[in-house]
Amino acid sequence: MDTQAIALLKRATDEIKRSVIGKDDIIIKILMTICSGGHVLLEDIPGVGKTTIATAFSDALGLEYNRMQFTSDVMPADVTGFNIPDRQTGAFEFKKGAVFCNLFLADEINRTSSKTQSALLEAMEEETVTVDGVTRQLPQPFIVLATQNPSGSAGTQLLPESQLDRFMIRLSIGYPKVSDEVNILKAKADKLNPRKVERVMTAQDILKIRKLSYKIHVSDEVYDYIARISAATRSDKRLELGVSPRGSIASASMARCTAMFRGRDYVIPDDVRFVYTDVCAHRVIAARVKGRMPSEEQVKAIVNDIVLATPSPKV
Repeated sequence: MDTQAIALLKRATDEIKRSVIGKDDIIIKILMTICSGGHVLLEDIPGVGKTTIATAFSDALGLEYNRMQFTSDVMPADVTGFNIPDRQTGAFEFKKGAVFCNLFLADEINRTSSKTQSALLEAMEEETVTVDGVTRQLPQPFIVLATQNPSGSAGTQLLPESQLDRFMIRLSIGYPKVSDEVNILKAKADKLNPRKVERVMTAQDILKIRKLSYKIHVSDEVYDYIARISAATRSDKRLELGVSPRGSIASASMARCTAMFRGRDYVIPDDVRFVYTDVCAHRVIAARVKGRMPSEEQVKAIVNDIVLATPSPKV
């Protein structure tokens, strides 16, 4: 196990905590997602710190950061880029879109049109952008950290399943505890000594840690455990659509990073349980109950029940 990599992860976590108060599990899971090469969807009401988290990560990890506020008038070309003719030569020149960065904050992604949302699909899956038949590589690493307001909020529309499946994890920040909110109020009131997040990592460090995560050992018993949980979601009568193989792959990747973060070079079932619900709950479709769709919290509870009910191996 590379102790230097673990130390870097711990330092990054501690540094982000200076800005994001009382959300330690959220910070750890976002960091593990970045180290797994995945994308993050934060869903919650406005004002709980979604944008603060994104900026804190960009500062601590030394990433080039772009933010786009998704509204109904945002066009796909604003995201990916477009070709424009040069007035002097007449040749077309490519103008890069907002995704040409390391960390792209897609703020309130469910407020824009489906066509604009789909402009991110290639970037999230292939880490490339194709405009007018020309494919361009995005900077490495490339991470999308998208936020969305709860479905049903004014001006929102649901993300399609194909888009949701591209996010490795979906998290909800939630309200802070009273003691944490007191600390937030104090931090915001102290304008003379603002809490600044210092850079402790670089983009190259993240790429190195990603390679190290692939070396974390996953036994056949743990692979079988992940597959059995996913199979259980496909046969559960409470769900119309179960977890796809993409969800199982994402769970294994996140479990490896969990083990690395915890200082081990092998995965145990508890690593899987720690991440599976957050990784896979947004990939399933629940069956209607008395004509109504269950809430997202109820869907997470169903998936969590399946995880806990699936016998785990002794490793």
